[in-house]
Amino acid sequence: MLIGLQIRDVVLIEALDLSIGPGLTALTGETGAGKSIILDALGLATGMRGDAGLVRRGAAQAMASAAFALAPDHPVWAILDAKGLAYARDEDLVLRRTLSADGRSRAFVNDQATGVGVLKELGEALLEVHGQHETVGLLDARTHRPMLDAYGVLEALVGQTAAAWRAWRAAGERVAALEAEVARSAAETEELTYRLAELDRLDPRAGEETELAEERALLGAAEKALADIDSAREAFEGLGPRVAGAIRALDRARERAITAGATAEGVAATRLGAAAEALDRVLVEAGEAEAAIDAAGAAFDFEPDRLEKAEERLFELRGLARKLNVAVEALPALRVEFAERLRAMESSEAALKAARDAQAASRADYFSTAGRVTAARTVAGGRLAEAVMAELAPLKLDKARFRVALEPLPEDRAGPAGMDRVAFEIATNPGAPFGDLGAIASGGELARFALALKAALAVRDAGPQPLMIFDEVDHGVGGAVADAIGLRLKRLAAPPSGKGAQVLVVTHSPQVAARAEAHWRIVKAGEGGPGSESRVRTAVETLSPADREEEIARMLAGAQITDAARAAARALMDA
Repeated sequence: MLIGLQIRDVVLIEALDLSIGPGLTALTGETGAGKSIILDALGLATGMRGDAGLVRRGAAQAMASAAFALAPDHPVWAILDAKGLAYARDEDLVLRRTLSADGRSRAFVNDQATGVGVLKELGEALLEVHGQHETVGLLDARTHRPMLDAYGVLEALVGQTAAAWRAWRAAGERVAALEAEVARSAAETEELTYRLAELDRLDPRAGEETELAEERALLGAAEKALADIDSAREAFEGLGPRVAGAIRALDRARERAITAGATAEGVAATRLGAAAEALDRVLVEAGEAEAAIDAAGAAFDFEPDRLEKAEERLFELRGLARKLNVAVEALPALRVEFAERLRAMESSEAALKAARDAQAASRADYFSTAGRVTAARTVAGGRLAEAVMAELAPLKLDKARFRVALEPLPEDRAGPAGMDRVAFEIATNPGAPFGDLGAIASGGELARFALALKAALAVRDAGPQPLMIFDEVDHGVGGAVADAIGLRLKRLAAPPSGKGAQVLVVTHSPQVAARAEAHWRIVKAGEGGPGSESRVRTAVETLSPADREEEIARMLAGAQITDAARAAARALMDA
């Protein structure tokens, strides 16, 4: 709801601050007083086209600021989220625009600089303008389907359709992904099979590279150790027989010494016996040493080609790891991965078939749900057409015909809202073909038709309603037609839902003004002459009940207000 409008230096308005409440507000005044300036300023704040001609003569810039109090679920908050603008749902939303005399424009949302396009997008969600020269909102066919859905209370069914559409879309994405995977598989299967065969042949084990490296180091050291042991064994060759020969020689020498008459206790015999005993001990130690050498050699007794086999295995593992661009330690896991990928490729055709079946099922579900929406829209469209037609005759549009056209969309244009293009169409004269609402040539007729449509739609609670502005919707009519317009504007400002709505109407009709809850009179004051700077200013007077009676009497009688005009004004206000 618009709660305030601040205007500075816009055309004839020097400074103006307006507070606005719910319901129907009438703007009246003499022709040329500047009623349209109020709407121009509001349009400036909400992103409509502005040019330097709106800047008051002598001023550096014009400024218009509109403050809105909005419900927490208002769609405007989502727009602010999308634009990255800060806000608080429990605070007012303030749109502000400045326009310099050279035509440059600046836009702000809650004092945050933004583009004029953002103001325009917000403005389209906050207000509708129906007037002599332009209609904003109603002529946009994109708004017709949401209007019809709200009228037919189809939001829940449309929500089911949106869910079915998302499921269908997700199923299609799954099929596309599997199709791409199957296509890749055909090229990868041969390569994977070959690589897996290499891995299967090698059968790499976790930690095998470390084990082989350690074994290779050990075997290399053992080979050198065996060479040294062989050298030691060669040094012992013949030692035993030579020591035994030496012992025998000593024994013979000892025997000769005894035979020559020396006694066994003699010095020579004793020493020869000691020498033989020492050599005997050498012979025993030498035998033990040779046995120890043999035992040591046996400890290094490996297969002759074991080192070669270990080196070949290590070379193969590292070569394959380089080829696959991984570490040797990753080969066992890569083998498992390749096997799983091959199994997945083998089952991808079955998965693709299942995904296509799921896609067909979700498509059928979407078409079924969308079909129910189409049927419901057809019924709601018929009811809405009847309701609008009932409103047309009292508004002097009795020759016009209205219908809600539903055009089926092709499958590739199906969306979350269904498969229908909804358009409000009108035939302005009997026998004339139906066309879009732009076929209504007269701005006044278009504004009255917008009022008829809005009045028909108002029987449903369609959520947050924009501010509706009707600019001289009563142009060219009077009497009963003007009264019918006022009555419908009053109904539009007080919908059955009980939620406060807002309607602004610029009017010259006393029948319309009498229906308003609030009444503003636009007046022009000051004088200006040729060749001098104009001092003419536009002001807005908020009228009391007594002032309203006087203003409506003026509208009835003209310049000379009579008691009869005042009585007629009171009657209109009490009706």
